[in-house]
Amino acid sequence: MSPQTAGVLQLLALIGALALAYRPLGDYMARVYSSERHYRPEKWIYKAIGANPSAEMRWPAYLRGVLAFSAVSVLFLYLLQRLQGSLPGSLGFSSIDPDQAFNTAASFVANTNWQSYYGEQAMGHVVQTGGLAVQNFVSAAVGMAVAVALVRGFARSRTGELGNFWADLVRGTVRILIPLSVIGAIILVACGALQNFSGIHEVGQFMGGSQQWNGGAVASQEVIKELGTNGGGVFNANSAHPFENPTPFSNLFEIFLILVIPFALTRTFGRMVGSIKQGYAILGTMVTIWLGFTALMMWTEFHHGGPAFDLAGGAMEGKETRFGIGGSSIFAVATTLTSTGAVNSFHSSFTGFGGGITMLGMQLGEIAPGGVGSGLYGMLIMAIIAVFIAGLMVGRTPEYLGKKIGTRQIKFAACYILITPALVLAFTAAAMALPTPANSMTNSGAHGFSEILYAYTSGANNNGSAFAGLNADTQWFNSTIGIAMLLGRFLPMVFVLALAGSLAEQKPVPETTGTLRTEKPLFTGLLVGTILIITGLTYFPALALGPLAEGLAS
Repeated sequence: MSPQTAGVLQLLALIGALALAYRPLGDYMARVYSSERHYRPEKWIYKAIGANPSAEMRWPAYLRGVLAFSAVSVLFLYLLQRLQGSLPGSLGFSSIDPDQAFNTAASFVANTNWQSYYGEQAMGHVVQTGGLAVQNFVSAAVGMAVAVALVRGFARSRTGELGNFWADLVRGTVRILIPLSVIGAIILVACGALQNFSGIHEVGQFMGGSQQWNGGAVASQEVIKELGTNGGGVFNANSAHPFENPTPFSNLFEIFLILVIPFALTRTFGRMVGSIKQGYAILGTMVTIWLGFTALMMWTEFHHGGPAFDLAGGAMEGKETRFGIGGSSIFAVATTLTSTGAVNSFHSSFTGFGGGITMLGMQLGEIAPGGVGSGLYGMLIMAIIAVFIAGLMVGRTPEYLGKKIGTRQIKFAACYILITPALVLAFTAAAMALPTPANSMTNSGAHGFSEILYAYTSGANNNGSAFAGLNADTQWFNSTIGIAMLLGRFLPMVFVLALAGSLAEQKPVPETTGTLRTEKPLFTGLLVGTILIITGLTYFPALALGPLAEGLAS
């Protein structure tokens, strides 16, 4: 069997698995977020934090809950790292430096999981399991809660109430993420992933010396890092490490975990707004972009010219032989079109155009299918922009799901789509203009520029993957990328929740013959075009200086 055929078969198997999980998982999540029942363990949590899960919140109160919980999480994780040297289970590792502790705390709370450290050489068991793994769960649940609040904004009328943040946070964690993670961790352990709390020990002999490895609760953290579209691994090599991702089957299973909740949330959306077809339209948009990027990546990596590439059967540099080009390409697209950031190969070693595809996937806003929660609300913002453009074409006030899209709603949507590009381009320009940050680049020219552009694209879009050529463990990058991650995560949420509140206050608009049918394939095509055009106009000059210049020169 040729490598190309194997890659296509893996893609087909993945599509089949996602299709089987789509309906039951999407319907289950709709029931979770619509239920009025509180389970006993959930009541204990509410009592411990002093929350009333039945109290409805308007958008300012919902936002305060999001920001307060996240601020406390950043502080807790920062202090846990700073105190690591005094904690049991630290494996002898010292406390984390202040700038790196800030960067890591901001990263995991923002669902980014950018890592400027070697995991197996810096973090002990307490920080890994009691700090980083916990944030993998709750940061994902925060994104899902904000998405559900926006969906309620479309579904409700004549009220500004969007539900209860604390109830949504706890239910997303307890009823969705934890049960799925338990099942997934068992599967990964069966595949050979590590799961223990052993200390540091020597392994074998290598060139007159020995290698040292520490154990860890790897499988349990691996499953939530993928399922929650987080991305931070226990080991520096991330999902390219055999302790995290041992076999081709585990590789395909991890890709499935990355994609399953973001895709299934479109079914949840359709259920909650009372129109399954509307969910299918959003799903169709996500699938079209995802399949297009995957096909383009596989073509680029398999067919790049040159004697070395021909002998290897494609661009094998930086890729694990046990996964091959097909498994690496599918993983790379999945992880950069979501906010996952996990890697099973090194994107800096991809072809010029291949590296550009991973970067462009993040620059779309990670909405195809995007992160858990953030992908859905990002796509719904783009849908509002699309119906606004359609309304301008025909001279009609735009409507979406029975809600008028007026000046106020468009201002919120416009602010949402401008925040992340502003962060990416401003920080990249500053890093290139100042003398010190450029010293962190491994390469010069177009590839070196791509390293910095990729870093801020990854941070501001809450992805977390790196181009593997930039030394980001400096005060400049730890601080600026940390700021970009926090602003890129929470500023957009302000406008999402404000938009949700404004939509919930409206009364439904009756559908007429002039209403744009947003459940039809025509709207899906319009939405795909809107996404690609907005991204192209925003990032094309920067891409032309980096991956496009490198790809055309090779």
